[in-house]
Amino acid sequence: MFKTDPFELYSVVNGTIRLDGGAMFGVVPKVLWDKVCDVDGLNRILLATRTLVAVDRASRRVVLVDTGCGRKWSVEEVDRFCVHYDPEAIPAALGSMGLSEADVTDVVITHLHFDHNGGLTDWFDDPGGRTEVRYPRARHWIHRGHWEHANDPSTKDKASFLSRDFAVLAEAGVLSFVEGALPGAPFEGVEWFVSNGHTPCQLHPIFGSGSKRVLFAGDIVPTMAHLRLGWVMAYDVEPLVTICEKEAIYRRCYEEGTVLAFPHDAKVGGVQLDGTVARPVVSKTVPL
Repeated sequence: MFKTDPFELYSVVNGTIRLDGGAMFGVVPKVLWDKVCDVDGLNRILLATRTLVAVDRASRRVVLVDTGCGRKWSVEEVDRFCVHYDPEAIPAALGSMGLSEADVTDVVITHLHFDHNGGLTDWFDDPGGRTEVRYPRARHWIHRGHWEHANDPSTKDKASFLSRDFAVLAEAGVLSFVEGALPGAPFEGVEWFVSNGHTPCQLHPIFGSGSKRVLFAGDIVPTMAHLRLGWVMAYDVEPLVTICEKEAIYRRCYEEGTVLAFPHDAKVGGVQLDGTVARPVVSKTVPL
């Protein structure tokens, strides 16, 4: 747990997947990245799927940032991505805090790629049938630009969006849209950072204030191995933009003491940085 007024923050591993290492590191050769990754015989690296849980007990606000890959998978898909999902991970974590899923007030959707937010919905009954919203009482925050892109993706990235994960959100009336490049704060203790390199209008929450802030890095910096500026993914729609966004985030980390929280690192929930923007290094890992 990490305390940053008014929130308690917890990084919850809700599962693991494996994605192609070449895709995860773009032009970086395998001879470099396989030294820092768990890679299998099919060239896939191990990635955690993490949910950042933020609890403001005074206001009774319980925020989930991303929901993991969920369990709406065919046998073929499970085998392709080596999916391991624990549907009890988030309920168990909330239970340890004296809370339940019914207490979730807000869900922040960084973006709608299946590995980040397949857990927004579940099959209602039979696998492959209709789906329902997993947190129907919560407001679901998403950038409008990303919502529009996810519903009409490009040829390059359409395989990352599975409509079964999010199609019912609109009809359920749970969406709260964030607008523009510099959106206003949704509530006390949170501000937004919007990125466009990995996917259009990815939404990153920044929790806290002053010298104790936590920024959920999303897929700008998915793991600690991706801290180097040039180590960006082939999945990115605008990789040069991603590099510029990493530079902007690192400046905030140095100037404000901001902690980076990762979505996919299998071992580390967050870090504080030292070094320079061009050569960031980890000064310490942060328990989340």
